[in-house]
Amino acid sequence: MIRERALEDVLRAWGLELGRVREDIPIAGSPDRCEFRTVVEDRDGNLFVLESVRRVDIERKRGMARALAFLAGRGLSAVRPYMAAGDDEYVPIRNGAFWLLSHYIDGVPLARPEYAFEGWRGPALAEFLTDLRDRARDARLYDSAPGFSIVSFIRDLARTVETREPLLYLRVRPALVHLEQDLAAAHDRLPVRFCHGDYHPLNVIWSERAVRAVIDWEFMGIRPELFDAAMMVGCLGMEDPRSLTGDLVLSFIERLKARSAGAPDSWAHFFDLVLALRFAWLADWLKRSDAGMIELEAVYIALLLDNRGTLVRAWEV
Repeated sequence: MIRERALEDVLRAWGLELGRVREDIPIAGSPDRCEFRTVVEDRDGNLFVLESVRRVDIERKRGMARALAFLAGRGLSAVRPYMAAGDDEYVPIRNGAFWLLSHYIDGVPLARPEYAFEGWRGPALAEFLTDLRDRARDARLYDSAPGFSIVSFIRDLARTVETREPLLYLRVRPALVHLEQDLAAAHDRLPVRFCHGDYHPLNVIWSERAVRAVIDWEFMGIRPELFDAAMMVGCLGMEDPRSLTGDLVLSFIERLKARSAGAPDSWAHFFDLVLALRFAWLADWLKRSDAGMIELEAVYIALLLDNRGTLVRAWEV
């Protein structure tokens, strides 16, 4: 635990005086994105999230901070931008560490997995994506937002899994074959745009009836235009597979289509993208050596593929 005196010095970089450290307040999002994080309260009672950043991540974090500041400046209200400590200095160094600061945003906790069936959330989640599309259009975000090929990622992962986890490889091989046949050739021709990159339910902070903030932008970048939508749908199904044809998912897809969120070719490969992105999660579980989640993901990947026809019809793609 970093001592309060050290945190006092850190906060001075932003001209703030530490009131107290609020270890009693939980922080949404993944703790893996930084070395240390905590909620701090200044002398005026304002709450902030303070994070220390790994040295190897500094430039990427600076790029992310600039991108979020740009999007907030264009009116994307659900962005929680980082605070600059000086002229475009978002990651100041204090006490031998590098720091980021943002306003703390409180939210309404999700009732899991019941929330995955609440239809009113679908349009709210879709509206954020269309707002992001509109605000990021013509934006100079590319330097801090490299492209990413899920097809190349899966091919690399498949070679590793085949060597190190041959039984797991046999279980997911039918999905790998399907993706090679149905997505690989089309992937690089799909329309792209700036995406959040990790748009899933636990990266959304909710108010009573709306999206209040979207957090954890570390994987932002140029992606197939329905990348974020596919990520969200796949993660909702992981909460409860029945939600894949439930009100939230169906209203989410319906609103995206109504707002012209994807070209016909993109929707034609929407299922494939949902399936493909589960391999990104499988890679994460393998990295963590989380046997329970590896098993669950393998079962889910097979379930998605086995129910492809039902899902394509329900989603009308």
